[in-house]
Amino acid sequence: MGEPMSRAVEESNRAMLRARDAMDRSYAEPLDLPALARVAHVSEAHFIRTFRATFGETPHRYLQRRRVERAMYLLTQTPQDVTEICFAVGFSSLGTFSRTFRRIVGESPTEYRRRRGPTDVPACFTKAWMRPSSFG
Repeated sequence: MGEPMSRAVEESNRAMLRARDAMDRSYAEPLDLPALARVAHVSEAHFIRTFRATFGETPHRYLQRRRVERAMYLLTQTPQDVTEICFAVGFSSLGTFSRTFRRIVGESPTEYRRRRGPTDVPACFTKAWMRPSSFG
């Protein structure tokens, strides 16, 4: 009896992974909920609920965190200024970028860059070590 239900859960998880993969690939592009829900083949409301249940955060927060993770890398590994990085990772407003960055990382992009500076540690280690936790 459990077979059809587990198949439904498996298919739902696959759909959420497809949407999350689309977010990971296209984090810098404007992504809207209707488009992501279409990727997952569900309604917007169902998409938000199911994504949160599957990954522990809303699609919007996941996307913001991915953008900030990329910005963290660019701040320490490139000479781009904060405004260039803001737009490069998909934010349309420097104010929103700075507020979101501070909420996730705990300091402004400029403070983060000043404190971190360039690293000589392998990128894979740096990425795992510097990944911010989800905010709630």
